[in-house]
Amino acid sequence: MRRHRVGIWVAAAVAAFGAVIGVGATLVVSPAGYVLFEYGCGDSEEDLGEALAADAVLDVAPDGAGEKESYESCDDDDLFVVAGHSYTYDGTHEAALAHYREAAQAGGWRQREGDCFSKEIDGTDAYLTVDGPADGSLAVEIVAARESLEDWAC
Repeated sequence: MRRHRVGIWVAAAVAAFGAVIGVGATLVVSPAGYVLFEYGCGDSEEDLGEALAADAVLDVAPDGAGEKESYESCDDDDLFVVAGHSYTYDGTHEAALAHYREAAQAGGWRQREGDCFSKEIDGTDAYLTVDGPADGSLAVEIVAARESLEDWAC
């Protein structure tokens, strides 16, 4: 009979220890699970990046533009998606901006200020910017995020 009571106490202790380990593992694994499965860019941002990269305004290089380099990226922290082209370019900023004003307007972009334009792409507000030329390079890019970028917009 005495052994039976000891067995019950041992079983209870093992169950309690298991519960503590289970809770501890949950606390340790949950943040890791978040990072592995929830954090950062995903399918939605990839789809948005493809939609941005497909916008026709990126394919209209100004006169004097040389070799083109295309890029697409997503910031895992802010989920900002960027698609753009950079060109070797020996023209002026004013000439490039005049070119993109015309191309942007033809593509449904609205000029916000200076070298910044906005348009809805894939259900999201997107922003087109023209940067340069600096060091013989002109960059034209579109940035967007599924969450509002209004505070970050150009």
